[in-house]
Amino acid sequence: MQKITKLVELPSLLLGRFLLGAYFIIPGVQKITQYEFMMQYMSRHSVPFIDVLLPVTIILQILLGLVVIFGFKTKLSAFLLAAITLLISMYMHNFWDLPEGSDVVHETQNFFKNMAIMAGLLVLSARGAGEFSIDNWRSQRKLNLA
Repeated sequence: MQKITKLVELPSLLLGRFLLGAYFIIPGVQKITQYEFMMQYMSRHSVPFIDVLLPVTIILQILLGLVVIFGFKTKLSAFLLAAITLLISMYMHNFWDLPEGSDVVHETQNFFKNMAIMAGLLVLSARGAGEFSIDNWRSQRKLNLA
């Protein structure tokens, strides 16, 4: 039974890390290519300090997305991405505060989709990256050096 668990766990963690990382890298790059549009979009959602937060968000999404994919400092990186996801969701998908006639259904769906992604990130932050990761390689290396 333990062998079957390993057969499911290893590729699941690897694929899960890749998909979660890509979920942040792709929008991070899109924010660069659509910078003016993103500034206006954030402004419409009353995001404060857009001039600072947009570049910081881009850097964090791309950097932390890559870090999660490679499994480096995974617990911290996944936790930070979960926090960023919550903040973005509160500002950009605030379905509870939309004027009548807005696409409440769409924003509600986006909000709860992001909560599910946040849940996956929290599980990853609790569980760690798994065997195929820089984190695991580093811990094995420390054991071998000791």
